[in-house]
Amino acid sequence: MAKNLRSSRRKLELTSTMEAAERLCSELLEEAKEKGFEEEDLFAIHLALEEAFVNSIQHGNHSDPSKKVYVEYSITPQRFEISIADEGPGFDPGTLPDPRMPENLCKTSGRGVLLIRSFMDEVEYNSKGNQIRMVKFKRAGVPSKGQRG
Repeated sequence: MAKNLRSSRRKLELTSTMEAAERLCSELLEEAKEKGFEEEDLFAIHLALEEAFVNSIQHGNHSDPSKKVYVEYSITPQRFEISIADEGPGFDPGTLPDPRMPENLCKTSGRGVLLIRSFMDEVEYNSKGNQIRMVKFKRAGVPSKGQRG
């Protein structure tokens, strides 16, 4: 049990495939669950991870399995933090069209970034735009659905 309270920063290098990302995503969610994150937080983390990996693998590395995805993460009982970087040229997230605007409702770009920003507590990109850093803080004192009065 004491190991659940400890956390060290881990660095990984993945092949640029969705299968590798899905395996890691499952492992990270299991570790977050072991650290006491509730279902609502796990859902948010899962969604953000999937979107970030899709962006990195498909948009950054153009689904080229010879390219790598670099992951650095730390999970504590209070905080889930992860950085995901690809070998792509990057982009400027500030230039993405707002998918909620009427003229963009049928466009497919920008939705993943919007979802990530909506579900994570902190979201930052490096200056090149090929690395995202996301943080989710455990919601303190919020009863789970079964505990509400």
